[in-house]
Amino acid sequence: MKQDLTLAAVIVVALFFDFTNGFHDTANAIATSVSTRAMSPRTAVLMAAVLNFLGAFVSLKVAATVAKGIVDPDAVTLSVVLAGLVGAISWNLFTWLLGLPSSSSHALIGGVMGAAIAADGWSVVDWNGVWEKVIKPGISSPILGFLIALVLMLAIFWVIRRRAPSRVNRIFRRAQIVSGGFVAFTHGTNDAQKTMGIISLALISTGHLNADTFDVPTWVIVSSATAMALGTYAGGWRIIRTMGTRIAKLEPPQGFAAQSACAGILWTTAHLGFPVSTTQTISGSVMGAGASRRFSAVRWGIAGNIVIAWIFTLPTAALVGALMEAITTLPAGDLLVFLLAGAIAAAAFLGRRYEMRRLVPSTT
Repeated sequence: MKQDLTLAAVIVVALFFDFTNGFHDTANAIATSVSTRAMSPRTAVLMAAVLNFLGAFVSLKVAATVAKGIVDPDAVTLSVVLAGLVGAISWNLFTWLLGLPSSSSHALIGGVMGAAIAADGWSVVDWNGVWEKVIKPGISSPILGFLIALVLMLAIFWVIRRRAPSRVNRIFRRAQIVSGGFVAFTHGTNDAQKTMGIISLALISTGHLNADTFDVPTWVIVSSATAMALGTYAGGWRIIRTMGTRIAKLEPPQGFAAQSACAGILWTTAHLGFPVSTTQTISGSVMGAGASRRFSAVRWGIAGNIVIAWIFTLPTAALVGALMEAITTLPAGDLLVFLLAGAIAAAAFLGRRYEMRRLVPSTT
């Protein structure tokens, strides 16, 4: 009975993480489309939510990596999964409050790693898997995004060099509907799978799934896709502002190049089973597109803050996950961690509401 209640709590927290991932990463799909006025915010968010949902059904390779390729499934308990999720949620909400587009993927992986290490020691982590499937792709994806977007934008400049700017912008605003939709679709393919993997890891730890014949139940796929879509529709407007205008001021052709580069990378990595950060990938792509005219067009100070957030994501989420795992060893520890997750979420949303009210007088 207790195990069933704990499993239910883990699933609820996992889906809440998926929800925060959705509104935290909405900017990945729609920020450039909104900033170049290719779509209205409401239309862009609705489109991104629908395509995020559909994208979640395409592949399960990333889910398999998260469930089996990071930590030893045999050493994972429900308490470890719960603690890791709270570590990830804490970092997601903290960076959301700051308006920093950090990696939800690395927060989740870091949280689970930290909790697993606190429970069973360093050997429980598959360090080769972390390096090959998380860190290397995590470093490569924004660099590739930068280079591909830069080269693509230079090619576009050559094609449109004698065209009227007004006509060019009109054409590329329409093209951004397609490229932005592709980013939203591949975001669902990549990110929703991480929650599927975590829920599957919890089901493996309780004997409901066999790790050797890994197969994600349909209800896990549907619920993860739905939570991601609802979070996307809720929107992360602070991060949208950072992604859309503060890194670099983009015109429609640059927005199209950034989105196309990002979506191509995400499509490839999802089918290779690499849980890369969509945030890192689109950030690198935006920088590359912005630098196509001149490198000074990119606000490198803002970009530097984003890089710092990336660097701290894995270890910080891991530390919070380890702390939560220590709390689970106390009497009624799992319940305490579950309640802490709710308290952290409530504090973040109340803080956000307070800040919005504080800013209203200065904008009216």
